[in-house]
Amino acid sequence: MVLGKSDFEREQAIKVEGDGQSAGVPASGELEGNAYNPLGNPGENHWQAGYVTHTGLDERNNIFFAAVQMTRMPMVVCDPNQPDTPIVFANKAFMDLTQYTEKDILGRNCRLLQGEQTDQTTVAEIRTALSEHRAVAVDILNYKADGTPFWNALFMGPVSDQNGKLLYWFASQMDITQRRLTENSFRQAQKMEAIGQLTAGLAHDFNNLLQVITGNLELAGQYAHTHPILSQAIENAQQAAERGGKLTQQLLAFARKQRLEPKRLNLNALIVDFSEMLVRALGERIDLRLDLKPGLPYCTIDPTHMEMALLNVLINARDAMPKGGKVTIGTATITNRERIDVHHLPPGGYVVICVIDEGEGMSPEVIRRATEPFFTTKAPGTGLGLAMVHGFVQQSNGRLEIESEQGKGTAVRMIFPITQEQAFSSHQQPFRASTQPSESGTILLVEDSEDVRRVTEDYLSSLGYTVLSAQSGEEALQLLDRHGKVDLLFTDVIMPGGMNGLVLVERVRQRLPNLPVLLATGYMDELANQNVRDASMNVLSKPYRRNELVDHIHAVFKRDKPSSTP
Repeated sequence: MVLGKSDFEREQAIKVEGDGQSAGVPASGELEGNAYNPLGNPGENHWQAGYVTHTGLDERNNIFFAAVQMTRMPMVVCDPNQPDTPIVFANKAFMDLTQYTEKDILGRNCRLLQGEQTDQTTVAEIRTALSEHRAVAVDILNYKADGTPFWNALFMGPVSDQNGKLLYWFASQMDITQRRLTENSFRQAQKMEAIGQLTAGLAHDFNNLLQVITGNLELAGQYAHTHPILSQAIENAQQAAERGGKLTQQLLAFARKQRLEPKRLNLNALIVDFSEMLVRALGERIDLRLDLKPGLPYCTIDPTHMEMALLNVLINARDAMPKGGKVTIGTATITNRERIDVHHLPPGGYVVICVIDEGEGMSPEVIRRATEPFFTTKAPGTGLGLAMVHGFVQQSNGRLEIESEQGKGTAVRMIFPITQEQAFSSHQQPFRASTQPSESGTILLVEDSEDVRRVTEDYLSSLGYTVLSAQSGEEALQLLDRHGKVDLLFTDVIMPGGMNGLVLVERVRQRLPNLPVLLATGYMDELANQNVRDASMNVLSKPYRRNELVDHIHAVFKRDKPSSTP
């Protein structure tokens, strides 16, 4: 083909049929300016408006273009021998993907697909490959005609004639937006899991420190009652230690390693019962409204942690509306399969609790980081509120979703599986004693932290018990062999050296099958993994107060005392 002639002619017309459609290369056409307009049936050719300038395209070329038109993969051809390397061919799949028409794209450079957030480093990589006449494959953020972004797996390669002269650039595209979203979600999940593991480990160590502080303060308080100033100072320090304990519980909630006691409940009833507390938390400037779905199915979650999660979300909503506004708590169900797929949930029915505010809203970057621990946009905040909510929902086999737009408010959804079965607590609730037990006996104490072990010894000794103390499981077994008579095993769960508290319990019960056990831990993950539900084992969470230790020991000794003879 040669520009400047009023018409042109091919030696042979090629038509390829398939999938109910046909595409062909025209046999003749006329020149309009610099574009060829075919004289054929409508839809017969989709590269008719291209700026084709090269001769020597034989039948194989025609077949190639016809086949490219039929493929479902978006493809374009660009002419490097024209100014600005314009697009001279685009197949139907490309136009379906980008929502552009032939009129929009032919004669224009491919950069029309770029936008504000297109990575310029990637663009530079493409330009370098073009200048060196070599193929390039990249993932790049492009934009459709209506401005919608999509991730494009782009491949561009040179097409040369038999003499090596560059004729065209051929480019194929693939919309990989969903794949990128999935990959990003997976990376975020890995990141949060790593942060969770680190957080849980720190919380465990911090709980041990708080146990030492709390224990020594209580012991000191026994001798300070005649000194009001000293007594008040000890009480102030004790309250600070308790706040530290709550902080570690929030960290463990984020890490999904807190101790849950799930119950079969109705979210509507929980919200109504808790609404008075929520109104007080929101204050007079916030109008709380309820939009509860009648006949809401039951779910199985921990009611106390659900209330704390709901309170955290509402406090965030309150803080986002310093001048006041409206907060709506609604409930709903998700049962349609398509809706479940949208929320990335396994098949089944779900109940939803949604909190909607009219606040300042969040940017996409803030939304992405909203559930990270210690991330906060509020000066007095700890950054643990939504982290705790996220951890609780995940640990309850649910999903947390946040939608927000700056200036328009935020919607936070907590989604939980519907349950038809009666739930049970995976841990026995301890008997709460009101007085110190009258029993005495021998307690085998196993704790690897010397400071915690020492303060616990003082606790137990002050209660009248004989204490056998060991810093490891191996040492505990040796003490048991030497002394024989033991009335209670009180052991930490997490201990180094290959024998943790649960392994120790198994070894001890090979010798004393009915020996009561009291476990202490600031890290519930091991118990959850081992499904500890043994009725003769109570669990005491660190840091604990002296009266809590008394209550748990009393609960153990309320049962029939076993024979302790090996």
